Amino acid sequence: MTIERALANRHQWQEGSRLDSWMYRIMRNIWIDEVRSRSRRSQTFVAEEAGIAIGHDGGQEAAVELGNVDRALATLPDEQREAVLLVLVEGYAYKEAAEIIGCPVGTLNSRLVRGRDALLAQLEERP
Repeated sequence: MTIERALANRHQWQEGSRLDSWMYRIMRNIWIDEVRSRSRRSQTFVAEEAGIAIGHDGGQEAAVELGNVDRALATLPDEQREAVLLVLVEGYAYKEAAEIIGCPVGTLNSRLVRGRDALLAQLEERP
């Protein structure tokens, strides 16, 4: 699939840049898309027994808050959202997250701080 996408977008590769890095980025984006897709599919269909307990445990507030966080995350620029998800949600160390993204640790730290501050500001504005 990576090679297929690379061939379809070969006009986007810049002469003089590293082909292996470009291919890795394509592969990584495909993987991210697949993980997100798999996550959404698992959230769409739940067991019938799960429907019985809805509304009994007070989870509505948690679901609303989670939806607020999800909407706030969606408004962040891709770089900031990726940093926040890797470090704060997935639990990667700064160095590991920087290697995954392919940027220096200082850049990751800046993106994380800006993303976290933007999220907090947006969540405090909501009623």
